[in-house]
Amino acid sequence: MKIAKLAALSGLVLTSAVYAQSTTIYGMIDTGVEAVSNVNGVGTLTRMPSTTGILPSRLGFRGKEDLGGGLSAIYTLEMGFGPDTGASGQGGRLFGRQSTVGFSGDWGAVTLGRQWTMLFWSVLDSDIVGPAVYGLGSLDSYIPNSRIDNSIAYKGKFGNVTVGGTYSLGRDAVNAGPSPAGTNCPGESGTDTSACREWSAMVKYDTSSWGTALGYDTMNGRTVGAAPDAVFAGMTSSSKSDSRLMLNGYMKFGGAKVSAGLISRTNDGAAANKSKSDLWYLGASYPLTTAWTIDGTYAMLRYKDVSNNDASLLAVRALYAISKQTTLYAQMGLIENDSQSNISVSGGAPGSNPALGGSQTGVMFGVNHRF
Repeated sequence: MKIAKLAALSGLVLTSAVYAQSTTIYGMIDTGVEAVSNVNGVGTLTRMPSTTGILPSRLGFRGKEDLGGGLSAIYTLEMGFGPDTGASGQGGRLFGRQSTVGFSGDWGAVTLGRQWTMLFWSVLDSDIVGPAVYGLGSLDSYIPNSRIDNSIAYKGKFGNVTVGGTYSLGRDAVNAGPSPAGTNCPGESGTDTSACREWSAMVKYDTSSWGTALGYDTMNGRTVGAAPDAVFAGMTSSSKSDSRLMLNGYMKFGGAKVSAGLISRTNDGAAANKSKSDLWYLGASYPLTTAWTIDGTYAMLRYKDVSNNDASLLAVRALYAISKQTTLYAQMGLIENDSQSNISVSGGAPGSNPALGGSQTGVMFGVNHRF
């Protein structure tokens, strides 16, 4: 009897705490089957992608507590996972998508932890297909994965203007590379205060019919230690950096939307003749009915100091909203590589690159459910 009363009391306390803090549980499961042609110049790979469909799968907890005087305490815990196996994403982190705590008010929000850089927020409204299996992430995998560990961030909106910035003391504490999910750069060093630092900044202007954004993101490497220590992507010194400058914009016409953008990158960790590149993109979206939407993106990756390494990608999608929470979709991507490039059309999982100079097509059918 006492145990039953204690359990009931615990449930009441938990419910009251959740209510007082306005905690929300939310998530998304997105999966399907894709077929990618010309893998390694041999044949077609049929698989269930682990990383993304039209959006990556996730489970999250978000809370807010009113502290009075217009000040609130806020937190977000968000985990990513692969619905094909149930494995944790982001290099095996428990809350790899977001893990933040901070304060918010009319002046904006300050948060600490693992969180998005301003590159993510600056591209959000202009990248129409977003972090889909075929999209900008196929040409630059950092774009849909621009998160940092050990960071402090500020973001505030004042009328039509949004400003923000981040600073990381050690941008990536997971050795799971080479990939944006883990690049083995923990930083927080007493001997090298520049190691693995990151900072980003953004300013956006949005109206009901158009918007534009300017963003910058730069991250440092670190000196390689004793074996088996490794630094991925050639960032073998804290004096080396990988920087992206973004400018983009969008316009809305009724329910339709068009967008364009440029991401100019300087990467000291790349080969000398591939250290500078531009990624251009154009996007459009059109609602055929209240349930059906078609959209797509065309993107070009161009290196400034070397030829025969460029790539162009076209992605198109058809989305059918069965309800407010469930969407069926079909999407197709096509990539054309120059003779010394072999970028895969698919950002869904490793292991699908074509042979050098190979073009490639990917097709995926899937379902997205939000809760």
